[in-house]
Amino acid sequence: MNSARPRSARPTPGAAGMRVGAELAQVERRLSELLTSREPRLAEIAKYLVASGGKRVRPAVAVLVFRACGGDDLSEIVDAAVALELIHSATLLHDDIIDGSEVRRGNDSALRKYGLGDTLVTGDFLFCRAFQLCARFEEQVIGWAAEACVSLTEGEILQARFRHNPAVTLDDYMEIITRKTASLFQQGARTGAHLARADAAIVESMRRCGFSVGLAFQMVDDLLDVTGTEERLGKPVAIDLRDGNPSLPVVLAMRDDLELRRLFEKPEPSAADVSAAVTRIQRSGVLDQVRALACQHVEQARTAMTALPPSGYKDDLLDLIDQLVERVS
Repeated sequence: MNSARPRSARPTPGAAGMRVGAELAQVERRLSELLTSREPRLAEIAKYLVASGGKRVRPAVAVLVFRACGGDDLSEIVDAAVALELIHSATLLHDDIIDGSEVRRGNDSALRKYGLGDTLVTGDFLFCRAFQLCARFEEQVIGWAAEACVSLTEGEILQARFRHNPAVTLDDYMEIITRKTASLFQQGARTGAHLARADAAIVESMRRCGFSVGLAFQMVDDLLDVTGTEERLGKPVAIDLRDGNPSLPVVLAMRDDLELRRLFEKPEPSAADVSAAVTRIQRSGVLDQVRALACQHVEQARTAMTALPPSGYKDDLLDLIDQLVERVS
């Protein structure tokens, strides 16, 4: 990375810099307000997930872009950032159902604790709350939020097509994470710049920045899945291998490893199969390639940010972006 300033090891809102601490505190309060429901069960499940933590990277990026672009109307950016987090949280509930996940953020998943039906409906509830917030904005912002949601659903179907499928290519993988992860980041950054009344060129630069941040974020998460620990991740390690999801290390390592392709193809791999697959990936030499690709997208995000004038908010955003890769350095 290009800066010599010390940074913490995780990209949390606190690590993003104290300049937006007040804004992110407002995001948390607004989130809490919107998790209420006339049906206590809905509120309980929603609060169980959202209050369990999460890095809040998406709201942090949106708020920092907004401030770095000179925005000052906090009511708008707070609601936009909350909508992002609600959409993200809804997808987590639905992802846990699709993957049959038992653990989320170090706790029992909502699926395991509350069952499939109630977890599914709570995901729908969070999507509705997100668009209740979006209704205050002009058509352009609502369209961007809807576009991100459409991309998320398309990405989920595309990923399912390649689940346990060793024919998956790097291009396939990039399309999956473009839709499932980068779409929400890019629309959040673009919205932050737009709400700050930045000109069209800056809004486009911030869209590119958010897009690259989203790609790097997912690549690093994929890397941690085969190099991290359950304590650090808040979920079992090698969960992508267990579920047959084509993460970047898996996709790269399978190109030259027929045995890994065989293991990945198993619809229900045993613990021994998953352990063997992790070992093969770690010995394959692809982990450095994954880091290099993540760093490449971080640099692209930093390049997009040259369009912004100097400010402390810009520095904090650069720090946050760098921390994405430093999680695995």
